[in-house]
Amino acid sequence: MSVDLKSDSLTGKELRKKLLQPDVISGSEILLRSLLLEGVECVFGYPGGAVLYIYDAMHGNKEFNHLLTRHEQGAIHAADGYARATGKVGVCIATSGPGATNLVTGIATAYMDSVPLVVITGNVALTAIGTDAFQEADITGITMPITKHSFLVRDVKDLSRVIAEAFHIANTGRKGPVLIDIPKDVSAHTCEFHYPDKVNIRGYSPTAAPNKGQVEKLLQAIQQAERPVILAGGGVVYSGAHEELLEFVEKTQIPITTTLLGLGGFPSAHELWMGMPGMHGTWTANTALQSCDLLISIGARFDDRVTMKVSEFAPKAKIAHIDVDPAEIGKNVTVDIPCVGDVKMVLEAANKKAKQANSKAWIKQIVQWKADKPLKYIDSDTELKPQWVIEMIHEATNGDAIVTTDVGQHQMWAAQYYKFNKPRSWITSGGLGTMGFGFPSAIGAQMANRERLVVSINGDGGMQMCSQELAICAINNIPVKIVVINNQVLGMVRQWQEIIYNNRYSHIDLAGSPDFVKLAEAYGVKGLRATNKEEARTAWKEAMETPGPVLIDFVVRKEENVYPMVQAGMAIHEMLMGDSE
Repeated sequence: MSVDLKSDSLTGKELRKKLLQPDVISGSEILLRSLLLEGVECVFGYPGGAVLYIYDAMHGNKEFNHLLTRHEQGAIHAADGYARATGKVGVCIATSGPGATNLVTGIATAYMDSVPLVVITGNVALTAIGTDAFQEADITGITMPITKHSFLVRDVKDLSRVIAEAFHIANTGRKGPVLIDIPKDVSAHTCEFHYPDKVNIRGYSPTAAPNKGQVEKLLQAIQQAERPVILAGGGVVYSGAHEELLEFVEKTQIPITTTLLGLGGFPSAHELWMGMPGMHGTWTANTALQSCDLLISIGARFDDRVTMKVSEFAPKAKIAHIDVDPAEIGKNVTVDIPCVGDVKMVLEAANKKAKQANSKAWIKQIVQWKADKPLKYIDSDTELKPQWVIEMIHEATNGDAIVTTDVGQHQMWAAQYYKFNKPRSWITSGGLGTMGFGFPSAIGAQMANRERLVVSINGDGGMQMCSQELAICAINNIPVKIVVINNQVLGMVRQWQEIIYNNRYSHIDLAGSPDFVKLAEAYGVKGLRATNKEEARTAWKEAMETPGPVLIDFVVRKEENVYPMVQAGMAIHEMLMGDSE
């Protein structure tokens, strides 16, 4: 359950007044008060020696909510899922040394996908830093390349200011993780508590408002184009610009494709949506990108899995790029119309003057391509196909669930066959491609959305990387519905070895994996299994009727591949379409 700042015991104003009292308190109490003042509802963490003063301060603190995970990586992925599902800053805490280093993969995951996190680590006492003390690690140095900023707090008097600055940095401009490393003695030292009213960091002032001249150039280019395309990315979701994007598309009548992280930022049922582009994108989206004469990238960074062979990407297009991070513009592709600013603010400005493009013939062509080349697969009456399982889940949930995934084939099938109605309903590791992310991120998403259905879709490989978090689902009755697409193999690696390495299968067999139903039951979670369509429908119905967490093991065909597929080094129009073609 989350902290309610408007609870019956104390109103939000009363609690804030209580928290702001200028008492002389310890660094640990300063940390807890500061997090509550920042509106933090739940901290995910794992204690250890260097953070024991902090955990001691939590004892008996009814306002502070902490969820004990079973691994630090589970904690940071849960905080990440919470942040992606809410738009708020996710918070996790770990001890020094191995506790801190166990967070590194999760920090890099959030950094690559621009997710706002405040990561709190303990460290050895100031006098022991640099001596190779027990469980000492230079976590600020280790994480410097994968954080927006890292703080080492050397004086307890700086702690409240550092926390305020960390939240500001994490959640402004291009969002991302910030680390605060607190030596053990700093967490024990005392000082008078004051929390900053505002944050002003010299040298840090990210651009939000767009240049009006550049917006005007964009609108002029739209009027001159005949085959315009919009490429919308995760920045649309992160800036809360989904309504502005819909208005922009409907005013301009420009077909749109959304990247992996942009899914949900535009309604999938809209007639102008072409699906996802890139390595496993739709035929229509990829062909449109290669044929367009104006490409408008909105909150997307031209990732290599979207562009593929970059020298042949969108060869006929003038390119406009809207992004809050100026470093992204021109980094991967040459840009003709740069537009730096918050996506929401840029689209608000553009919508004031946006007019319909000369795109009727182009839209007619797009509609024809969608009809001629839809996503498809060869169904089976005897084997359970993973694509069918995703379609079944979509139909049963009407596209309204929050869906998290791990990484691999199941991730691509979910992106292709689950159709999203709203933003912040799709949570996946895009840039880093982190196995083990899917299940714990679903726990964070569910903690933030207790009344919504959260479905965690995993492969049998990734599920084993954080399966220990089944314990906290059972103990806290976190009602995530956990799907395992079980093909008893590292599926995406097998697919590459089949297609690119001439069927030379090397170390991909997962046949010795545990019985996932028994594993779930061992943790106190209901486990179900399905091997055909009838069993799948029955199992899903039972899972939906069960009020707590449920794991469903869907045993699917080992040899199934994700199509379309563009091989590395090829242009995005050079697609393998699979056996269905």
